[in-house]
Amino acid sequence: MRFIALRLCFLFALVIAGAPIASADEARVAVASNFSKAARVLAAAYEQSSGHTINLSFGSTGLLYAQISQGAPFDVFLAADQARPKRAVDDGLAVEGTTLTYAVGRLVLLSFDEDVPISASVLGDPRVSRLAIANPATAPYGAAAIEALTALDMQAAVAPKLVRGANVAQAYQFVFSGSAEVGFVALSQVMDEADGNWWLVPQALHAPIAQDAVLLTRGADNIVAVGFLEFLKTDAARSIIAAHGYPADAPDAQP
Repeated sequence: MRFIALRLCFLFALVIAGAPIASADEARVAVASNFSKAARVLAAAYEQSSGHTINLSFGSTGLLYAQISQGAPFDVFLAADQARPKRAVDDGLAVEGTTLTYAVGRLVLLSFDEDVPISASVLGDPRVSRLAIANPATAPYGAAAIEALTALDMQAAVAPKLVRGANVAQAYQFVFSGSAEVGFVALSQVMDEADGNWWLVPQALHAPIAQDAVLLTRGADNIVAVGFLEFLKTDAARSIIAAHGYPADAPDAQP
């Protein structure tokens, strides 16, 4: 473990120093779809400071993990949960000792229908015929939505209304397009949304959506991948992450 830590520190020092190294000058990062906006800003900031390139690929955490386990050429994995990065380490797909909790997500209930008052009570409103969620089997935000519905004793009542997206980005699109009147999505997706109305789901209704990153074995010798993970720990990165809907302590009310 000590050797791994020293090695990562050495590689990151080389990134900062700009030392010429024969390895690739880019890294491929698999990113949970809820984190897409923040990831793009983070990648741009890192590219500007390092001169290297970050290639981002988005999808549900479960599907991304399946791709990684099947040999997809990713160097870093930014999941929307803690379970998959841990499994990646356990399965020999990621480097032990590199796991990092980079964000804690919040779940919101979103609507673009001005006639639908947005709160927990809307789930039983007869005007709501479709409720969008991410697939709970592969997307942590979908699993959190099911937990919240169960805590509210609404899961059986809304079961016929559920419309499942492959990931939380698709769940958002269902609501945005009008295919569903309301939907459970990520706070990060509505931070800049001027037209929608949303209710921030109390954290007590579901397990924390702690999101972990990990260095994959393919990226173990990639100074760009190592440097990007280290960058996520910096104050600059944390400020970007907080500004995109992952505050350390988000209030349980819409501003």
